[in-house]
Amino acid sequence: MRVQLKGINRVKKRLADGSFATYYYAWKGGPRLPGKPGDSDFVAAFNAADAEKVKEPSGTLQAVLNAYQASPKFTDLAPRTRKDYVRQIRQIEAEFGDFPLAALPDRRTRSEFLAWRDKLALKSRRQADYTFSTFAAIMAWATDRGLIVSNPCERPGKLYRSARAESIWLADDEAAFKAVAPPHLWLAFLLAVWTGQRQGDLLRLTWTAYDGSSIRLKQSKGGRRVNIPAGGELKAALDAAAKAKKAVTILTTTNDTPWTSDGFRTSWGKIVAKAKVIGLTFHDLRGTAVTRFALGGCSEAEIATFTGHSLKDVRAILDAHYLSRDSRMAESALKKREAHEAGTKVPN
Repeated sequence: MRVQLKGINRVKKRLADGSFATYYYAWKGGPRLPGKPGDSDFVAAFNAADAEKVKEPSGTLQAVLNAYQASPKFTDLAPRTRKDYVRQIRQIEAEFGDFPLAALPDRRTRSEFLAWRDKLALKSRRQADYTFSTFAAIMAWATDRGLIVSNPCERPGKLYRSARAESIWLADDEAAFKAVAPPHLWLAFLLAVWTGQRQGDLLRLTWTAYDGSSIRLKQSKGGRRVNIPAGGELKAALDAAAKAKKAVTILTTTNDTPWTSDGFRTSWGKIVAKAKVIGLTFHDLRGTAVTRFALGGCSEAEIATFTGHSLKDVRAILDAHYLSRDSRMAESALKKREAHEAGTKVPN
C-alpha cells in the first residue's frame, strides 16, 4: 500500500532537448527528493526532511525565516517573486540560520551582516543588494510582529547604482534587433515597447485580451487593470498574428506553445546577442516605452494609462533614471517653447 505524503511539491521543467522532466520537493522551497513517489529512497528522504522541518529552531534566525515563509506575507507573493525570494532565503539560511536572536541588538551584528553583503558584492553588487534587501524585508516583517526586538538590516544603502539613462533601446538598437529577430520575437518586442508591460504579463497575455483595437490585462504585480489602445505597427502585427494563431496566448514559441519564463529569456538573449545589442534587456523596453511616450509629448497621466505605473512612479522614472541625460527631451522642450512664443508674440 502506498503512503500518501502530504505537501509534496511537483515541478515540471523543460530540458535543453525540448523534453520535460518532473522533479519532486518535500514542500515548496524544500529540499529536492530523489526518485519518484513510492520509491524507498524517496520516502526516506521525505521523512528525513520533514523531521528536520518540525525541529523548530527557536531562538535562532532560522525560526524567523521559517515563520516568514509560512505567513501570508510570503504565500501571497506572485509565484515568480516567491521563487526568487526562496533563492535568497537559502543563502541567508546557510550563512545565518543558527544566528541567535538574542544577539541582534548588539551593535556588532549589523557590522557582521553588512560584511556578508560586501562579500556577496565581490561577485555581483546588484545581486548582493537584492539578497540583502530580501533579508531586510524579512527582518522588518519580524520586527512588526514582535518576533525580534530590532532590525540590524534596516536602511543599508545601495552598493549598485544603475545608469538607467543608458539602458534605453535607441532606434539603432531596434533596427539591429529587427534585422535578425524571427516574427514571434519581434512581436514580443512590439508588445513591450508599445505597452510598457512586464515580461511575465505579456507572456501570459491571451488572444481574448485583444479585441482588435485595444488590449486589456490585469498586472500580476500590484493587480492594476490597464486598457491599452493598439495602433500603428503593433496593431498591424497583432492582426497578422491573429489570422495565423494556433495557441491561446499571443506570444508563443516556434512550436506554437506558450512560453516558459526561462525559455523566453534564453531565446531572447540569443537574438539580442546575434543583433550585437549590448547591455540592454527585455525589461529595459518598459522604461523605453515610458521615455518614448514622454518624448512624444505625452503627459505623466497619459503614460500611466499605458504602463500601469502610478503617477509618482512615472515621474520618478522620467526624473531619476531616463531623461536626466537625454538631449532629445531638452530639444522637445525647446521646440514647444519656440512654437508657443511664435504664436503669442505681437507683430511690431
